[in-house]
Formats: sequence, structure tokens, C-alpha cells
Amino acid sequence: MSDLVHYDLRGPAAVLTINRPDKRGALSRALIASLTDAFRRAADDSAARCVILTGSGPAFCAGMDLEELRATLGPDSDKVWDDAQKLSALYEFIYTLPKPTVAAVNGAAVAGGAGLVTVCDLAVSVPDAKFGYPEVRRGLVAAMVMPHLLRHVGERTARWLLLTGELIDGITALRAGLVNQVSAPESLMDTALAWAKSLSEGGPSALAKTKELLHRCSRQALSVDDLARGSAEPRLTDECRHGLTAFFDKKPAPWTGERPA
Repeated sequence: MSDLVHYDLRGPAAVLTINRPDKRGALSRALIASLTDAFRRAADDSAARCVILTGSGPAFCAGMDLEELRATLGPDSDKVWDDAQKLSALYEFIYTLPKPTVAAVNGAAVAGGAGLVTVCDLAVSVPDAKFGYPEVRRGLVAAMVMPHLLRHVGERTARWLLLTGELIDGITALRAGLVNQVSAPESLMDTALAWAKSLSEGGPSALAKTKELLHRCSRQALSVDDLARGSAEPRLTDECRHGLTAFFDKKPAPWTGERPA
């Protein structure tokens, strides 16, 4: 297993820890590949009755690695499509995993990181975690995570989060339905492991069938490929290039009308 994702068996749970604290767990190509491998391993691991996903350091996952994304902007569009498809496939794999999944959110879960939370079956968060989808502020579109967010919080809250790019804390996320429980940092993993024990009391086939039926009941209107395309296309625009340049230069995006300080 890659150093980017630690795999540990703790009781009935496979605990997957995103280990990129220096980049706040940002989703690089290598990390997406490592997470995919780790979830596949957990799916095949007979000792793992459920999967807990968490982060190391101050963040859970800060979303896409924007430095890596910026390097793909320009004529190299094939890489943009490939990146979007691989992340979309990871979300779908986690969402349809036959085993129950728990997100133990230890810090900021933003953009693609918030997407990881929404594709897990259950989520527990520390109070001061931050959730949100600031993509529009960079000229990007949070297409891949839309159906998963809508399932949890409804359209009114989803529109507010996706259109404003505002961040909310763990308490607000609980009220919105984005997480199931808020826990103090020192008891976060204890809560997740207690849930794992409870989940392990269900029959493996019964749990898998329940998840399959839930998936069928909440069938999304757009395909995984359509959602990947909706995420990738904005990355090829001038608006995205300008937005990312402003972000890295710590200046207002040109469409805000604000003058640089």
C-alpha cells in the first residue's frame, strides 16, 4: 500500500488514513490511485466488515490538488479528461462498495474532500471541521459531487453551498444533514469504531443488499461519465485559468470586480 494511504485493521474495520498532511490531503493523481487501491483491498479483505476513511494532520481532504491541476491547463486536454474520469470512478466505487463506509472527518473537507464525505454511508465530524464547495470561485464546477450532496441536504442547501462557495462548520453540517454526528477530536475515532462494531452485527449479504437497494432507489439522472465531463469541461476554459491564477497570486478573481490590493 502506498505511503499516501495507510491501511490498518482495527477490530472489524479497515481504517484508511489519507497521509498527505503537508498538502492538507489534496487529491493528487497519485492519491486518487492510492485511495482506489485501498478501497479495492478493503472490498476483498474478509477481515474488514466495514471501512473507515479519515485524514492525518489538520485536514481531512482539501479537494483537488490545484497546483497539479494548474499544470494540466492548456492544450493537454486528454489529461484533464482522464483525471476527471478517475476521480468520478473513485466516488462511484466508494458509493457502491458492498461494505458500509464511514467518514471520520478530522478537519477541513472541502470540494473533492467534501465529495469523499458524501459518498460514504455515514459521517462523523469534529465541530470545527470545514465543509464546502468553493469550486465556482476558481471558475470550476463541482459536477461529480452534486448528486451525492443532494441526497443528503436537499436542493435548497445544495444550491447555497454550490453557488456561493461558502464554508460551513461541523455543527452546521450536522443540522444540514451532511454528517450524522459531531464528536470531540479526542473521541472521533472511538465513535467511528463504535459504529463499525454496530455495523459488523449486520449480516454481510444483508448489508450489501441494503446498499444495493438504496443505490437503486436513489438512481441519479446523470451517468458517471456525464458528471466527469461536467467537471472536466470548465477546466479547459479561460475563466478557470484566470480563477486559478488569481487564487495562487492571492488576488481577487477578475469577475468579482474587486481591484487587487
